[in-house]
Amino acid sequence: MQRYFIEQDNWQDGEIKIVADDYHHIVHVMRMEEGDTFIANRHDGQSAICRIKMIQDSIVEATVEGWLQEESESPIDITIVQGLPKGDKWELILQKGTELGAAHFIPFQADRSVVKWDHKKLKKKLPRWQKIVKEASEQSHRTKIPKVDYVISMAELINKSATYDWKFFAYEEATREYQSLTLHNYFSQIEEGQSVMICIGPEGGFSEKEAIDLRTAGFQAIRLGPRILRTETAPLYVLANLSYYFEEMRC
Repeated sequence: MQRYFIEQDNWQDGEIKIVADDYHHIVHVMRMEEGDTFIANRHDGQSAICRIKMIQDSIVEATVEGWLQEESESPIDITIVQGLPKGDKWELILQKGTELGAAHFIPFQADRSVVKWDHKKLKKKLPRWQKIVKEASEQSHRTKIPKVDYVISMAELINKSATYDWKFFAYEEATREYQSLTLHNYFSQIEEGQSVMICIGPEGGFSEKEAIDLRTAGFQAIRLGPRILRTETAPLYVLANLSYYFEEMRC
C-alpha cells in the first residue's frame, strides 16, 4: 500500500489534507480515486490507514480509518557522518542509507574532499536532500524520516559527537593496526536504544591529522573487512551489518 508522510499541520480530528508533491503523486502518478486507501505517516512515527474522501483541484482530503502498530525503525539510533564525496554519490548514500535504517545524515568538509560547497549552494541542496530521504522512507515503509544536516567542519563534527554513546570512524590504515577492530567486535557491547555515530571519509580517506583528532575525541578506528571500499559503499556496508545483527540475529 502506498505511503505518504503528512505534515503535522495537515492532521485534524481524524482527517488529513494532502497538498503539493504528494497531491500530484496521488492524483497524477498513482491515479487514485475517491474511496481508495493509503498509509499516512505522522512525523512522530505514528501511521494510519486512510481513505480518500474528496479530490479537489489542489487538495486531497482523506479520513483516518485505523491506526497501525509498526516496527520498521532500527533499535539503535544510527548517524552517518560522510566526508563530502564527488558527483551524486552523496544522494546515493542518502537514498540507500535511508532504506537501510540510518536515522541521521551529516555531511562534513574533510581535508581531502574535492567538493567545496558554500552556504548559498547549500540552501538549494538541502531541500533536495530532504526530499530524497522522504521518498526513500516512503518506499521502504519506514515510520520516521531521517534528519539531514547542513555541511559542517571537523571541529563542528567533534562537538556534535559528544552526546553519542558510540563513535567510530572507518580508517583504511586500520587494516594494518593491531589496536583497530572490526565493527563486529563492538556489536555485543552496543545496547538497544543507544546512539551510534559512524564517520566515513571522502574518496581520499581521512588525513593523518583528522584521524588523530577523531581518536582524541573518543572515536574508535575500525576496519570494514579486508578490502578497501569506495566512499559511497562504506556507509552502506556498515548499515547492512548493523541491520543484520540488531534486526535479524536478535529476532
